[in-house]
Amino acid sequence: MTMPLMRPPRKNPVLRTRQMNLPPWARGRVALGMTAAAAEGRFELQACDACGALQYPPRSACHRCLSSQLVWREQGGAGELLTETTLHHSNDLFFRERLPWRLGFVRLDAGPTLMVHVHGDVGPAPQRVRVGARLDRAGQAVLIGFPMEGSANMADDPMLREMGCDPKFRKVLVTDGKTPVGQALVRALVAAGADLVWVGHAEPWKRLGGLEDIAALPQVSLVPLDLSDNRSVVEQAGSIGGKVDIVVNNAEVHRTHGIASRRGTDVARAEMDINYFGLLRLAQAFGPALKGRSADGTASATAWVNLLSIYALSNFPPQGTYSASKAAAHSLAQCLRAEMAPAGIRVMNVYPGPVDDEWNQNVPPPKLSPEALAAAVVKALKEGVEDVYPGDVAQEWLQRWRDNPKVLERELSMNRGA
Repeated sequence: MTMPLMRPPRKNPVLRTRQMNLPPWARGRVALGMTAAAAEGRFELQACDACGALQYPPRSACHRCLSSQLVWREQGGAGELLTETTLHHSNDLFFRERLPWRLGFVRLDAGPTLMVHVHGDVGPAPQRVRVGARLDRAGQAVLIGFPMEGSANMADDPMLREMGCDPKFRKVLVTDGKTPVGQALVRALVAAGADLVWVGHAEPWKRLGGLEDIAALPQVSLVPLDLSDNRSVVEQAGSIGGKVDIVVNNAEVHRTHGIASRRGTDVARAEMDINYFGLLRLAQAFGPALKGRSADGTASATAWVNLLSIYALSNFPPQGTYSASKAAAHSLAQCLRAEMAPAGIRVMNVYPGPVDDEWNQNVPPPKLSPEALAAAVVKALKEGVEDVYPGDVAQEWLQRWRDNPKVLERELSMNRGA
C-alpha cells in the first residue's frame, strides 16, 4: 500500500539544482497515435479493420493479415499481470536517479501482451490489473499497470507522481483571482493540497466580490499582476518566479462581438493584449525559471496551464474577435509546449465551452459552472494530460471539428445569433 507523501523539506540553497534528464523519448510516427490518445487521457491500441486483430506494439501493417487498415481504438485495460521485476540498477540517467522501479508483463483480456510500469499498490504476480496510458516526462505515452481497486494514497506513488503534475505540496500561480473561474481554481487547488497559491489581481484598488474570501485562506497570497503591463509581469517573475511550480494562466478579456457589431479595433486589441500577448509576456518572464527547476525533487516545477476556449478551434461569429484571440493563444501555446518539452514541463491547454458567467449570460444551457471547470483542471493536472475539453458543449464541438472542420464552420456561420 502506498504511503502518504510527506511534505518535502526546504531546499538547501547551497546545493546545485538538478537538471532534468528525460526518459527515452524516440518514437516512430506510427507509435505517436498512442501518445495522441494519452495526451487526452485515453488508452488506445491499433485494431485491424480487415480482420479485427488487436496489436501491440504499434506497426504499419496488421501482424495477422498484413492489412494497412489500422485504426486506434480505446481499450478498457483489464488484464493479468504475468510477471514483474524491480529494477535496482539502470544505465539510463532518468531511471538511475529514480530507482527502484517496477516493470512487468500484462496479458490483456483483449489479447495483446504488454510491457508496463507497475504501480506500487499492485501485488506480486499473478495479479489482476488495469492498464492505463500516461504521458511520461518526455511527453510520450507509456503504459502503467494499476490495481483494480484504487486507494486513498494512490496518487502519491513515486512513479505515478513522475507521470503527473499533482498540485499536492506544490506552489501555484493563478494569474487572475477576480473572476468566478479564478476563484474556483484557487479553492480547487487548495483542496488538492497546494502548499501555496499566489493569486494575481490587476487594478488592486477595485473591490471585487469573492477576492477577500479567497485571500483569507491560509494558503493564498495576493500579488499585483497585470498581464497587459510588461513591467508588472517582470517584477512578479523576479519576486516569485523561482518558487512557482505550476502556472495557471486564466486571465482573459472576453467580449461578445464580431467584426461588424462594433466599430474600431479597441476591443479586439484589448482581447489580444491579454489573451495572446499576456500569455507571451508571462511565458517570457516565468518560463526560464520554471524550466530550470523541473527536476527539483518531489515538489519540482511541473506544469503550465492555459485556459483557452473551444472557440479557438473554429470561430464562433457572435464572439468573433474573442474567438480569434483564443485561436492565436492556442497557436502560441503549441509553441510553448514545444519549448518546455526538453525540460519535462507539461503544457496543458483547457478548451471549455461557454462558462456560466456574465459574458455568457445570454447563451442558452448547457453551460459549464466555474467549479466544474476548476475540478476538470485539477483532475487533468493529477493525471498529467495535455488537452482537456470540459463540458458537453466542448465535447460536441471537438467531435464535430474532428469529423469535418469545414462543415462545423458552415454550421456556425448559419447560426450567427446562437
